[in-house]
Amino acid sequence: MSAPDALLAGADATPPPPWGLVGFVETAPHIYRTCEALRDAGYKKFDAHTPFPVHGLEHAMGLKPSRLPWIVLVCGTLGALSALAMMIWMNVIDYPMNIGGKPFLTIPSYVPITFELTILFSAIGTFFGNWGLSKLPRYYDPVMRHSSFHRATDDRFFVSVEAADPNFELARTRALLENLGVKDVEEVAP
Repeated sequence: MSAPDALLAGADATPPPPWGLVGFVETAPHIYRTCEALRDAGYKKFDAHTPFPVHGLEHAMGLKPSRLPWIVLVCGTLGALSALAMMIWMNVIDYPMNIGGKPFLTIPSYVPITFELTILFSAIGTFFGNWGLSKLPRYYDPVMRHSSFHRATDDRFFVSVEAADPNFELARTRALLENLGVKDVEEVAP
C-alpha cells in the first residue's frame, strides 16, 4: 500500500475514544461545590486545577490523607538509626580510643550528628516521596488539550473527569457538568 493510500485508509478509521471531559468555573467556591457534587455523584477519577490553593478542596473531592508524612517518618527514623549505628560502630567497635578515661558510648556527643542525618534523610524522603506520590515527572497531561487551559494558572478553575471512571458516560457526565455551571466543557483526546 502506498503512503497516500495509507493516509486515506487512516482517514476512515474511527477517532480514538476521549480521555475525558474538561471545563472551567470562575470562582473558588464554585469549584468547591462542583467537586462536592461530583464526589456525591460517585465519581472517583476527577481532578481540580486551580490558580491558587483552595483550602478544603481535598475534602470536597473525597481524597484520602497523604501517605507522605509516613514516608518522612520512616526516612527520618532510618536516618537517626543509621547515624547512631555508624557512630557506635566507629567509637566502640571499629576503632575505640580511650581519651582521658571517657566512656566509649557517650550519647550527648552523638546528638548533633544524629539530628543532622535525621533531617537529611527526612528531606530526601520528602523530595522523592512527593515525586513518587505525584507521579512526577510528567511532561504531558491530556487536560492541557483544552482550548483555554493556559488560564488555569491565571484566573480559571478547571475540573476534569476521566473517561476511565466507572461512572463516566459521555452524555450524562457532560450534562451533569453543565448543570453544575461548568463552562466550555470539551472532550479531550489522550
